[in-house]
Amino acid sequence: MIYVYKGSDRAAIAAEVAKVLGNDYEIFEGENLGVQELMNIFCGTSLFGEKRRILIKDLTPAPKKGDDDKKARVDFYEKMEEYVDTQHTIVIWESYTTQKASYKKFVKLKNVTEKKFEKTKPIDSRKVFDVMDVAYRDGRRAVQILNEIKGENDPYMFFGLMASQAIRKYGLSAGEKEKRVLVELSQLDMQMKSVNIEPWALISSFLLRLSSL
Repeated sequence: MIYVYKGSDRAAIAAEVAKVLGNDYEIFEGENLGVQELMNIFCGTSLFGEKRRILIKDLTPAPKKGDDDKKARVDFYEKMEEYVDTQHTIVIWESYTTQKASYKKFVKLKNVTEKKFEKTKPIDSRKVFDVMDVAYRDGRRAVQILNEIKGENDPYMFFGLMASQAIRKYGLSAGEKEKRVLVELSQLDMQMKSVNIEPWALISSFLLRLSSL
């Protein structure tokens, strides 16, 4: 199995590497690898014929200022397509991710799992209040505001604050609409945990319905 990890949250990636590979694994630096060395990693065996656990760091070099000799760089992801059936467990940790078609094709192959780890900023509860407040009157406008801020927020944390706000609102008035909103949020909570739909899309759909509940 091959795992490709990328993103700004290096601590989370390191934790995932330890989870997948354990504490005893081989490490290779991408800048020191050539095509032959890469083939040996994917196809080679250990001294006792055991399955290997391998971490490859920075297989894709970050572009350097003034470096336009792109043809001189080996496209490893194009070369690795024939090795995806490797018997070893391999993690590729990329600090810089190429946008080449070969990379995008590779991470969609069978036996390859890509995962992105990004640091999330603390959510501004005031922004959540604004979105919910607008949604009670104009769902479309609320979604527009959400689209402007969701890139810097985590959808699950955002949902948690939405639910907290709805509970406080129910505590103040305990009206029928407030009760229906809590029921909808309960259903949304289950959907976000079980349905294979992008979380922000589910939240947007809820905001569009909120004014008519």
